[in-house]
Amino acid sequence: MAAKSTNSESVLFDIFLYAFMISVGIVTVYPFLNVLAISFNQAMDTVRGGIYLWPRIFTLDNYKEIFIYNNLIVAFKNSVLRTVLGTLLGVFSAAMVAYVLSRKDFIARKQISFVFVLTLYFSGGIIPVYMLIRDLHLMNTFWVYILPGLVNAWNIFVIRSYIDGLPISLQESAKIDGANDLAIFFRIILPLCKPVLATIALFIAVGQWNSWFDTFLYNSNSDDLTTLQYELMKILANTTAGASSADMARSGNPELTTRVSPESIRASITIVATLPILVVYPFLQKYFVQGLTLGAVKS
Repeated sequence: MAAKSTNSESVLFDIFLYAFMISVGIVTVYPFLNVLAISFNQAMDTVRGGIYLWPRIFTLDNYKEIFIYNNLIVAFKNSVLRTVLGTLLGVFSAAMVAYVLSRKDFIARKQISFVFVLTLYFSGGIIPVYMLIRDLHLMNTFWVYILPGLVNAWNIFVIRSYIDGLPISLQESAKIDGANDLAIFFRIILPLCKPVLATIALFIAVGQWNSWFDTFLYNSNSDDLTTLQYELMKILANTTAGASSADMARSGNPELTTRVSPESIRASITIVATLPILVVYPFLQKYFVQGLTLGAVKS
């Protein structure tokens, strides 16, 4: 009887667990599918409501309205370039600083770590940062997207925690074999830190891809330095105000005012902005999960 009772409890628990996980999956996936359906639905029909998992009147006008904007191609190239360069340089810089701070023989280790900790709690504010960027002559340059965020304290501490969990005997053995600090960093530390580096790379890439406020502050007057998120934000603002980008470019054509609505444009912009990250994430998922669990097992 006890065995049957245990089996019944196990079956009930499995049913509850599967039902719970399916519910979580539906709650997680449904909003994205709903936005996708709205982005492909006819704008005026969307205003009626009732769009859930698939479009009621299929159309590509919402995406045509976005991609007809003149600066979008240049903005897309700049966003891709800043994401790639910002991610590579950001990960490499954070890894180098983290390796130095992880060394027990580094004399100023505690003092420099304390300075980095302070940056996590205190910030100079927008105006001092703007004045600093101006004095460094980074205004209206591409490097304003890369250099200010090159070294991030949180990324450094995450990577350092991972390095601290690696066996110190690996570095000691390499030193006995005659390897210097650079050789140890490139040949031992970096290969073993792939999970945490992939995690930090994903965080930096998402931040770079989604960033638009720095473009607004520093490069809003340079059309050749605009970014995708900034241009999409302007399209959304114009559409919400009652005039789409195509309306502004072709004023006098009343037919265009019925092609889009703020809700349909907002959904289309969300898909356009999210799709590149969704494409990249599956390739980093394995390392991302390992990176999030760093420190769970220490040798």
